[in-house]
Amino acid sequence: MKIKEKRRITLHGVLTAIVIAAIVRQIITGNYENAFVGILTLVLFGIPFFIDRHLNINIPPVMESLILCFIFAAEILGEIDSFYTRFPYWDTMLHTTNGFLMAAVGFSLVDLINRSKKFSIQMSPLFLAIVAFCFSMTIGVLWEFFEFFMDTFFGTDMQKDFIVSQINSVKLNPDNLNIIETVKIESLIVNGEDWMERLGGYLDIGVIDTMKDLMVNFVGAVVFSVFGYFYVKHRGAGSFIKKFSLSYKNTSSSRPAEPQ
Repeated sequence: MKIKEKRRITLHGVLTAIVIAAIVRQIITGNYENAFVGILTLVLFGIPFFIDRHLNINIPPVMESLILCFIFAAEILGEIDSFYTRFPYWDTMLHTTNGFLMAAVGFSLVDLINRSKKFSIQMSPLFLAIVAFCFSMTIGVLWEFFEFFMDTFFGTDMQKDFIVSQINSVKLNPDNLNIIETVKIESLIVNGEDWMERLGGYLDIGVIDTMKDLMVNFVGAVVFSVFGYFYVKHRGAGSFIKKFSLSYKNTSSSRPAEPQ
């Protein structure tokens, strides 16, 4: 067994042990919602193995390790240990990383087809980069749908709220014209409590968070798509992206000349 594969198995075992300990702790303290998050994390940990065994696609140890660390950082550190609220940029960092990783997955899957002997078509580097970008953005949008669904039907707060101290809206125009009226919030009483004194403004329910997440996902997707483009243009130059390529098990892949 290669050293990298041993490290991958060790990392998976360590993270799994930590997650199981977190689940037990949440059950003991009666926090069953967080216990469910821990169980979900274990299920997500199993996805790379499912892909490896049932789809016959071998995920390189480096990429699998990054995916496992990302899941752990998002679910265990972010949700259970409250890193999302304790560290203001934790969510932003994870969504940027997600955009990068999902672009890597999309790029690798299409590049696998591009290099396979079973397919006669050859896709240009620009097309591969565009597919990687679109794949990443699609996953990002679907995740935001999931957050909205959970918040709406299960009363969670996956779409984190932002404080708004000023409103710009045509709805506030007294003559019902399409002219923006700007209102600075100076007082806000909710259920007899002064939110200006407590929070400093009004709560934006998820909209700013969703748009921010999609924008940083966009950044991560663009960065990897650019890397992917130049990798395909100059394949075999030892690019960093080479470590993220997926390949069929026990299949020798031919590398025909890339279209210009």
